[in-house]
Amino acid sequence: MGEANSQPLADTVFVVKRGDEKITSFTTEHDGSFRVSLLPGHYTISKKEPAGKLGHYGPFEIEVVTGQMTKVQWTCDTGMR
Repeated sequence: MGEANSQPLADTVFVVKRGDEKITSFTTEHDGSFRVSLLPGHYTISKKEPAGKLGHYGPFEIEVVTGQMTKVQWTCDTGMR
């Protein structure tokens, strides 16, 4: 029971905030990838629509540094077993 299974989180909207200020949002591609341009700083990214009682989809913290591309890979857990 409960064998591990994973797949990309496709077509999902996430919101990017700096503190309490919404900076932007983005939608993941069919393969779960995304690209968003941000100024240097610390950001919190979370799923736009609440997951409900099940699931964990952030918030995820990132630090964007001048002159560097920040690559991230998050694991989201639906809570289903």
